[in-house]
Amino acid sequence: MQVPDWNDFQAFLAVARNGQLARAAAAMGVDATTVGRRLRRLEARAGATLFEQTREGQVLTEAGEAMLAEVEAMEQAASRIAEHAATGGGPAGLLRVSLSEGFASWIVAPALPAFIDSHPRLMVDLVASSGFLSPSKREADLAVTLSRPRAGPVIAGKLSDYALRLYATRGYLARRGTPERPGDLARGHRLVGYIPDLLYAPELRYLAEIEPDLSATVRSSSINAQHRMIAAGAGIGVLPCFIGDADKWLVPVLPEQRITRTFWLVTHKDTHNLARVRAFKDWLTALVARERGRLLA
Repeated sequence: MQVPDWNDFQAFLAVARNGQLARAAAAMGVDATTVGRRLRRLEARAGATLFEQTREGQVLTEAGEAMLAEVEAMEQAASRIAEHAATGGGPAGLLRVSLSEGFASWIVAPALPAFIDSHPRLMVDLVASSGFLSPSKREADLAVTLSRPRAGPVIAGKLSDYALRLYATRGYLARRGTPERPGDLARGHRLVGYIPDLLYAPELRYLAEIEPDLSATVRSSSINAQHRMIAAGAGIGVLPCFIGDADKWLVPVLPEQRITRTFWLVTHKDTHNLARVRAFKDWLTALVARERGRLLA
């Protein structure tokens, strides 16, 4: 009997974790036709249907659930073998990290070259987007999220609190006036913020904490785009202090209105002790400790 190709199992894992052929193909860097062919080959060898096709995508069947447990065990074994083979040369392999866009862009990315220089055998994927990849589904080795996961086979711990405030340009305030109390924001001011139905985390609902019924009229799903719009004079908006305070063109508005949120460090319980995961976790923890002043300004 021919031994199944490991690529077929990787395709199976990608579909199980992404829920759709197209997303799985994008994650693997191949086309959807290739992923579909590998799945059919694996199903033929297994003699069972592994996924049920739904309107939302692919859902594991009972046979697929059983295979998932076995293939994940294979994946863990392969990771351990790769790490043992790399003994003496430091952690090796692919490390995928999921971070919020602002934290990734303003805190992690500028410091990342030092980590890469110290771990030349690692390939690092820094996923900085609207939404998080899930360590519990093995979509990422490590994630920094805005809320602590309540379920799943993960280990989560508090990384750091961080502060946010309202910001605007001096030019905007000269044209529109400087608010003296939260209620003033609803009178004659443009507010910059997130698109409500595209929020990927409830922790991003800031304006209602400052004053009930406030809503943004200049909106984006990207915190970096919001920053650029505020810096261009489009209006007043909430930014993490590590972004707003770093921009010399911005000034705090109603500086006593301080919002606090928390970053949570999340890893899968079966892989949190892999050398590459430990290395990044230790580096990130040290980086956050050094940057605590910017985070909590």
